[in-house]
Amino acid sequence: MKDVTIVGATGAVGAELLAILADRGVEASSLRLFASPRSAGRRLQHRGGSITVESAEGDSVRAAFEASDTVFLAASGDASRRLAPIAVAASCVVIDNSSAFRDDITCPLVVCGVNESVLDGFEGPGVVANPNCSTIIALAAIAPLRRLGGLVRMTVCTYQAISGAGAEAMEELESQARAWAADAPLPVTRLGRQGIFNVFSHDSEVDADGVNREERKLETETRRILAAPGLLVSSTCVRVPVLRAHSEAIHLEFDRPVDVDAARAILATTPGLEVVDDPGCRRFPEPIHATGRDEVLVGRIRRDPGVPDDRGLALFAAGDQLRKGAALNAVQIAEALEAR
Repeated sequence: MKDVTIVGATGAVGAELLAILADRGVEASSLRLFASPRSAGRRLQHRGGSITVESAEGDSVRAAFEASDTVFLAASGDASRRLAPIAVAASCVVIDNSSAFRDDITCPLVVCGVNESVLDGFEGPGVVANPNCSTIIALAAIAPLRRLGGLVRMTVCTYQAISGAGAEAMEELESQARAWAADAPLPVTRLGRQGIFNVFSHDSEVDADGVNREERKLETETRRILAAPGLLVSSTCVRVPVLRAHSEAIHLEFDRPVDVDAARAILATTPGLEVVDDPGCRRFPEPIHATGRDEVLVGRIRRDPGVPDDRGLALFAAGDQLRKGAALNAVQIAEALEAR
């Protein structure tokens, strides 16, 4: 990563990208930041200095692509569909955090630590898609357990932080808390409903089968990333009044009996995971403890009594969806490509 451009730099994921590049000591020769016209002119702090944000609507973004080797897109799907072809034409590797290219089989869909080997055949310039945040967090915990046996079924319930809806949604949740304390009307411009002290179905459209888009992403992306087209996947995705870090209750069915202690040992030795599983002290994964962490926290590891013949395993995971669920995974993809 010699010359880097970030589009969507003032959003929740873009801001995290900037922080992670600094945390990991990435010293780009040049770093250009772009966002919507209303954010143009803002100055963002980075490595002891500041960088002026430019408008992604102007001609300067095209010039930035022509001078870059790596482009991180952390904006909307529409923005990615408009800008990615321009960046690829300028010979850039594009790492896209939106859903725009996740279903495109010509674009690798990568969770680092799970299937980055698919990058071996990647010939840049081109687009690499960052999976959905819930998929990344789930598969970080699930993928290593395939060493226990063939995975037959996966059932996931997600408890997703408001930050998954963006920086404005986080601000609105905080505003709702202040309004609640002041006994004032709650602002609902971004969330469309009360978020504080409430749980509601994920704010994505529901299809004719009654499945919302987040649940469908988890289903299709999981099969593709694990190269398991026959895997049975079911999920229910909801928003919870948490600022950052998603939590997921995961139930797995294998094709043979599995040993809980063996599962715990695998998870404890997998890079990028931290086992937090102490019933005596009631210490288990919590989103507040996963916030700001690169690791996905895993606990409540136990046999699933709903699956016969000891073939079931249940666990609970929490991960910061702005870091491993988005920005960190994107940077890890760039690092993996650079190492090849």
